[in-house]
Amino acid sequence: MNKFLKEFKERGYFYQCTSEVELSNLLNKEKIKAYIGFDCTAESLHVGSLLQIMCLRLLQKNGHRPIVLLGGGTTRIGDPSGKDKTRKILSEEEIEKNIKNIKNILIKFLDNDDPTIKPIFVNNFTWLKNLNYISFLRDIGRHFTINRMLTFDSVKLRLDREQSLSYMEFNYMILQAYDFLELNKKENCVLQIGGSDQWGNIVNGVELIKRYTDNHTFGLTTPLITLANGEKMGKTENGAVWLDENFLSAYDYWQFWRNIDDRDVVKFLKMFTDLSITEIEKLKKKNINDLKILLANKTTSLLHGEKAAKNSEQAAKEAFSGNSLSSNLPSVTISSENIDKKINVLDLILLSKLENSKSEIRRLIKGNAIKINDNTINDEKFIIDQNLFKENYLKLSIGKKRHIKIDLN
Repeated sequence: MNKFLKEFKERGYFYQCTSEVELSNLLNKEKIKAYIGFDCTAESLHVGSLLQIMCLRLLQKNGHRPIVLLGGGTTRIGDPSGKDKTRKILSEEEIEKNIKNIKNILIKFLDNDDPTIKPIFVNNFTWLKNLNYISFLRDIGRHFTINRMLTFDSVKLRLDREQSLSYMEFNYMILQAYDFLELNKKENCVLQIGGSDQWGNIVNGVELIKRYTDNHTFGLTTPLITLANGEKMGKTENGAVWLDENFLSAYDYWQFWRNIDDRDVVKFLKMFTDLSITEIEKLKKKNINDLKILLANKTTSLLHGEKAAKNSEQAAKEAFSGNSLSSNLPSVTISSENIDKKINVLDLILLSKLENSKSEIRRLIKGNAIKINDNTINDEKFIIDQNLFKENYLKLSIGKKRHIKIDLN
């Protein structure tokens, strides 16, 4: 088996492949271009997209050149895969802002120096925006049958649940197939990689290219990743685990990986770090908490850098030991005017954005889960005054895992 595909499987990335033997033979003979698409429906990606990013890194590691498609065009339509209802329609300005932010995130993970493997960033809006509807139907639409399109999960599941599917969304799979055709013609791209929910769309692209140009291309999908507790990867009780530090601090990102279920640690070391499979097999004998810290450090280093990972580890140690003077804890700045107004602990937590519901904060207070400067707060009317700020900040903790500094300005 080809080296790339072998490691792809060993790391747990593999789900399905079209013409796997032929793809393996091709990869043994030459370096290829392969693409992965990212919708731009939010300002940041979250860890649910991390598996696809690691696939881009693995392509580069094996000398192949990745194409990163930022869906400026298809985001205007909305992918129905896995969705119960039509996505919110974003403005042109929102989509362009999202594209810029997502590209900045992806650049952090990829080798941008070697010209032979440097990622090619494309925006499908450049070729979709000028399509002539009649010509598109005649040239592309004739290669698709409604009968076949209705069998794909992205459509079938919505219809089976008797949930509406707009004609706009129904077109998404044709547009994605057309993207592959365009990249095959313009960049000689021969492989599309995507999540398992994209299988139907990817197969459509492979078949369209074969019918339209007689070129042979391939599709490769990754499995849906869930946590051991059954939750979807990327979602937690506190919201999405964002890859943009403006939405989630390096410390909180580190903590997400540090607190992964024991059953997921080895699997995620394989999936989300650059440690070799041989190294990971040797490490399996180590203490599980040491492995969790290793996982947290390696994943955080990839996104935020080694210094941020070390600072996060140190901050976690200090927070756990009760050291309220940690310089490495993430911080939130509030105006001293709020303290002059004698706000209570409920308002302080809302300002910190650690929680956004007063009823939830009250529940946490009743459960002795709220601490200020390591002292438990039992009264929801507890007033925050200047005396609580040592060296101009206080430490706010929710449970054992969430700690921040509140600075005054």
